[in-house]
Amino acid sequence: MQLNAILLVRLSSIGDILFASPLVATLRRAYPKAHIAWLVQPEYRSLLQYHPDLDDIVVCPIGKWRQHWRRRRFAALAGEISALRKLLRSSRFDLALDLQGLLKSGLLTRLSGAPERIGLGSREGSRWLMTRTFPRGGDSQRVGSEYLYLADALGLPAKDFLMEIHYGADEDEFALDLIDREGLTGGFAVICPFTTRPQKHWLCSCWAELSDRLCADLGLSVVVLGGPGDREGAEYIVDTAAGRLVDLVGRTTLLQAAALIDRSALLVGVDTGLSHMGIAFGRPSLLLFGSTCPYLDTARANARVLYHRMDCSPCKRNPTCEGAFTCMRSIEVDEVLAAAASLLGQEI
Repeated sequence: MQLNAILLVRLSSIGDILFASPLVATLRRAYPKAHIAWLVQPEYRSLLQYHPDLDDIVVCPIGKWRQHWRRRRFAALAGEISALRKLLRSSRFDLALDLQGLLKSGLLTRLSGAPERIGLGSREGSRWLMTRTFPRGGDSQRVGSEYLYLADALGLPAKDFLMEIHYGADEDEFALDLIDREGLTGGFAVICPFTTRPQKHWLCSCWAELSDRLCADLGLSVVVLGGPGDREGAEYIVDTAAGRLVDLVGRTTLLQAAALIDRSALLVGVDTGLSHMGIAFGRPSLLLFGSTCPYLDTARANARVLYHRMDCSPCKRNPTCEGAFTCMRSIEVDEVLAAAASLLGQEI
């Protein structure tokens, strides 16, 4: 079947967009002349803006639409939805892939006007808006398994199905300037301690101890990355660590953080979007999972997961430990350091 225009619908978030990113190159190999676009929320647009196989990024301001609804600005809401509908339909998409599987993404997929609409793991009634649906299948232990499963189900060439992220010259210059200014030319580790839910966090005191050990035992300076909402935790780690850390939490854009990760010697992080970037760039990466276990097979020889399965694992959004977060507490600094050293081919 010849396709002239294809739309991918995955509005958020950092990790989920990264997991789905291999589909772009896969579709490009199958349909080299097709117009390929991605519909995404504005705060995640930068993750896709430099992708060489994407022709267009369409922004859907879901947050702004919610504000219109709450403030009863129904005319403004209707006007913006109509404008997006017109924009989408101007591309005359033959195929739209709803990779999110929610009602909101299903409605947007339907809004595109694509005659063929395929939903992945469709729920909340979104399956009724699709012409075909597929379950989130595949080997659940592999990173991005559901997207690889969809590629196989659609008969797409899915060899080398690996996450991708790209950045521009400005971000590269930012990283190089910072590395020079902060004296990181001898090699540095990036730590990504923060994410959206406390049950996914490792103890801040452990991060401080690990940072000191990475410097003392592996000879690596340490850079801390995170978002603006993570400042309190970052300050605790920096104040508790005996050595010097380069604290960039809330002080970079997504792509500036990506450029630093790409130049790091090692990444250690929890289940968060920045951590998955390490794997996407093929950097030595060690991820600490507890309440979630999105994958154990990273698809990279130089990346691994530390995960202590418990009877309640994975609890996801419904922890039963009353704030003890035993699964993450059971991961010890010595264990993390030994795994990091192994990834780097060092002995401690």
